[in-house]
Amino acid sequence: MSKYDVTIIGSGPGGYVAAIRCAQLGMKTAIIEKYSTLGGTCLNVGCIPSKAMLDSSEHYFNAKHSFEEHGITTGALSVDLAKLVARKNGVVKQTCDGIQYLMDKNKIEVIHGLGSFVDKNTIKVVSEEGEKNIQTDKVIIATGSKPNFFPGMEPDKDRILTSTEALNLKEIPKHLIVIGGGVIGLELGSVYARLGSDVTVVEYADSIISTMDKTVAKELQRILKKEGFKFKFNHSVTKVENTGTGVKVHATDKKNKEVVVEGDYCLVAVGRKPFTKGLGLENVGIETDKRGVIPTNDHLQTSVSNIYAIGDVIKGPMLAHKAEEEGVFVAELMNGQKPHINYDLIPGVVYTWPEVAAVGKTEEEVKATGKEYNVGQFPIRALGRARASMDIQGVIKIISDKETDEVLGVHMVTARAADLIMEAVVAMEYRASAEDMARICHPHPTYSEAVKEAALDAWNKSALHF
Repeated sequence: MSKYDVTIIGSGPGGYVAAIRCAQLGMKTAIIEKYSTLGGTCLNVGCIPSKAMLDSSEHYFNAKHSFEEHGITTGALSVDLAKLVARKNGVVKQTCDGIQYLMDKNKIEVIHGLGSFVDKNTIKVVSEEGEKNIQTDKVIIATGSKPNFFPGMEPDKDRILTSTEALNLKEIPKHLIVIGGGVIGLELGSVYARLGSDVTVVEYADSIISTMDKTVAKELQRILKKEGFKFKFNHSVTKVENTGTGVKVHATDKKNKEVVVEGDYCLVAVGRKPFTKGLGLENVGIETDKRGVIPTNDHLQTSVSNIYAIGDVIKGPMLAHKAEEEGVFVAELMNGQKPHINYDLIPGVVYTWPEVAAVGKTEEEVKATGKEYNVGQFPIRALGRARASMDIQGVIKIISDKETDEVLGVHMVTARAADLIMEAVVAMEYRASAEDMARICHPHPTYSEAVKEAALDAWNKSALHF
């Protein structure tokens, strides 16, 4: 029977990063993955493929709507969806192959099959080749999450889709109905809206991206409306029907009036839930909460001291980069180091175009504390660089403590927000003030100047406007 210092169950961003760090620190490491490819949801059916399709659809959208103004004549345009999807699949394969290379390079044993606990030091792996047991001193659970749905909206993977099926459609929908106005629904809705679909978002809350700052939520909603999105807020979906040639989404509005929306496909995008089925947690005495989350302490240990859990199966946002940080954290902790994660400074991004990015507290959260604060804002259309590229939509907002000027939150809707937000993360990690951010020399002309301008506005209302 094989024996390891540490075994990781799940090879997504949290799992494979944890495995690499464990191996780097001298631990004999194994990683168990139930699918034939490594990388988990993020690399196979999440972050990477969705961004590939978002970029492809953005190229088409720009060619159709803005190339002429740039002086570029293209002639008749069309979308070869099969080729677009094939390119996406190529990106996924290359990325997953890269993870296998890293496993080989770091001498990590990759075991394919479904791993489950026999006891706290024994894991059974069941695969097409049969089953075997392995022994391990420590275990990291990194099994991620799966698409969530509520009664009445069960996906049939034909017309009623999860994000996985939406990445592999054979045709561009005439009308795509998206249940859920969160990150996944808006990103995949954007893909098909750019390719020519009518998109209707049915949302239970009163706004899109409801956990983010209201300023950026309203700004993104305004932009998406201009691109043809339709929104039905305060609607509770009761049933989704596959009619054979399309779908009917039944909902009730805030006046309890029934509303029926018809389309040819429905994407169910109401979040994700931890995936722990088949792990055999009951065999080691680990219980999940009512949402399926595995409770952990500050060291990410479960109730069984040699078993840790990271990523989507534990508390906090379901983000690949959060899982990666936790994977490194646990690996280093096991080896006697004293790592640190600041959960208040994990950035969030929505990869629409323009992108949305945020870190720290929203204005609503700061207001609820009773703390006095300043707000600085800067419109992207005032930037010379934005006018040059024709990406003029959006805003950057900085919230700072009125007494100390410490930056409490940064929220932005702009081209390249996913990259720009890191300036705020670094500044806030070192507890910078709005004045600190305002006094840093930013290159001109760039989008980063908008961060400087918003900081100037938060500090002393002296924005320069480039």
